[in-house]
Amino acid sequence: MKALVIHCHPEAESFTAAVRDRVLDHLTRAGAEIRVMDLYAQGFDPVLSGPEWRGYLDAPANRSGVEDHVAALAWCDTLIFTYPTWWYGLPAMLKGWLDRVLLPEAAFLMPDAQNKDIRPGLTQITRIGVFTTCGASRWLTALVGAPGRRTLLRGVGYLCAPQRRSIFAAHYKMDSSTPRSRKRHLKRVDRAMTRLLAPLKKEKT
Repeated sequence: MKALVIHCHPEAESFTAAVRDRVLDHLTRAGAEIRVMDLYAQGFDPVLSGPEWRGYLDAPANRSGVEDHVAALAWCDTLIFTYPTWWYGLPAMLKGWLDRVLLPEAAFLMPDAQNKDIRPGLTQITRIGVFTTCGASRWLTALVGAPGRRTLLRGVGYLCAPQRRSIFAAHYKMDSSTPRSRKRHLKRVDRAMTRLLAPLKKEKT
């Protein structure tokens, strides 16, 4: 198993970091090869510049400046995101990572004469895990449409293996969380990781 963990939070001592560490513990105990992209710690630039936008379709030159991230994405078979939900969606840093790294001919194939829609380019990824915190309640997040969850599990998920395994775990009402609620959520993370890392049907045990 080759696991890429995309971590996005500006505070090193955040609860999101504790969730990330719990995820990494499970991966380590499962014997996975692990790469972590800590976007804030690395000073990742989330802004898709004018030159980048104009060269967006020019593969492989479009990977300039994000080569390591694109290579890590191509390397992994397990993709995990740990981040806070802000305004019901992804932090700008993480959205910018998607904009700049999930590129044509790397993450997906553009339409052509035979294909009228984009096609998946990350079909080696068979597992996706999404771990987040939400200030709003579960029902309010659902009412708004949970755009962050949709973007990662449906949007990014579409680019991955058709029979991928996907898991999602969120601590809702994070602004009024307590030590007890956070402890309870870490147990939820444990259960989610156990499901995510269980053998797939075609994997050798």
